[in-house]
Amino acid sequence: MVNPTVPPSDKIDWDNIGFQYRDINGYAKYTWTPEDGWDQGSLETNPYLSVHMCATGINYGQECFEGLKAFRAKDGRIRVFRPQENAKRMNRSADMASMPEVPEHIFLEGIKKTVEANLEFVPPYGSGGSLYIRPLLFGSGPMIGLSPAPEFTFIVFGVPVGNYYKDGVKPVDALVIEDFDRSAPMGTGGTKLGGNYAPVFKPTDAAKRKGYPITLHLDSKTRTYVDEFSTSNFVGLINKDGKTSFVTPNAQTILRSVTRISLVEIARDLGWEIEERDIAFADIEQGKFDEVAACGTAAVITPVKKIARGDKVYTIGSGEQTEIGQGFDTLYRTYRAIQNGDVEDTKGWMWPAQGF
Repeated sequence: MVNPTVPPSDKIDWDNIGFQYRDINGYAKYTWTPEDGWDQGSLETNPYLSVHMCATGINYGQECFEGLKAFRAKDGRIRVFRPQENAKRMNRSADMASMPEVPEHIFLEGIKKTVEANLEFVPPYGSGGSLYIRPLLFGSGPMIGLSPAPEFTFIVFGVPVGNYYKDGVKPVDALVIEDFDRSAPMGTGGTKLGGNYAPVFKPTDAAKRKGYPITLHLDSKTRTYVDEFSTSNFVGLINKDGKTSFVTPNAQTILRSVTRISLVEIARDLGWEIEERDIAFADIEQGKFDEVAACGTAAVITPVKKIARGDKVYTIGSGEQTEIGQGFDTLYRTYRAIQNGDVEDTKGWMWPAQGF
């Protein structure tokens, strides 16, 4: 028998929690050493860490992270969306930065410990909110030389967040970043290392001051192909001859988004054609896309109605639409219905099946 779960806290205004940090009950923490491997882990309550000043995570950026969500479903149970995929991706990042693998069972155990310790911080069903979960792996041991740390720490913490689109999914304008390359061929762009994100703060902030909430990166080698948005993958829809094609880049320089690969599966189930290929920016210039969006964990889908590059602005569709397009609306509703338990989880994406 599955025990009844803990209800949402009545001390939180669930309609206005936003997307920001707040203290919760605790988080899972594990330590790795060459001699002993990973320890049994513990549940910690102090959000402040005691870390050596020579820790490689601080000095050399030997660090990676993940982002995923837990949802309170229609049946009252709490489940996490596709954590196994995040475990795989974290280990690809760890390998890139010479960090130890986090076995899937430890990754999942850390999530379980954190979620079970914070059940009252999972927003109510129907609120659009979730418990955002952040697994974090970093070099915590001291190393003054340019070498991997003698100790690593793996943490899983959570933060309750609200519906990213409180007033509905609305299209936005994007700006192509011309004076900064997010990644390079044979580089780290396909991994979720912290060092890939900090350099994006400056151009992203500059774009926001110009009125562009998201930014788009092109390939650094030729600057003729679409790479990805600063925090999300690029996806596009083409409607032709009564058929819909779901188009997304397949470059090694972009992050393997769990959201994107899930949307691909949903699109395929709908009978749409899937095109994972190089996307020339000329396709945007020539108006070949009927719909374009950024996709990622935080918002799932952010429709894009205009893309500015230099002094030119290219429209997607009419460029004046105020609502999400029909194609992405179908994908978004299906995706969220699975997360919320409104439809049967035939793919086994929600973990654990019995819920917390």
